[in-house]
Amino acid sequence: MTDMTPHPQVTLSASAAKRIATLIQMEGDANLMLRLSVSGGGCSGFQYGFSFDKSAQQDDRVFERDGVKLVVDDTSLELLAGSEVDYVEDLVGAAFQVKNPNAQSSCGCGSSFSV
Repeated sequence: MTDMTPHPQVTLSASAAKRIATLIQMEGDANLMLRLSVSGGGCSGFQYGFSFDKSAQQDDRVFERDGVKLVVDDTSLELLAGSEVDYVEDLVGAAFQVKNPNAQSSCGCGSSFSV
């Protein structure tokens, strides 16, 4: 019998994928992937972390858009399921934003949240 349960997903917006591709090109290593993680801390209880990684670990899930890969570990994925990573530019500046449906509240800067 096939498992028909939907697996948790994290998506990238077109804007985020484009910016990640630009950053990878600037780094000069086409094998890089963006890693999104959640750790305890921040002003709301949990905080998002972004970094580049060259490889996925055994407990990672890899999501892809427009040739760009996003890596999320299983533990973080529990808190990120259904989220979208976006890249937003406005008068204040430019930043990656996580639109997380699991967050009950978030701080003003958008880098931490609570569930």
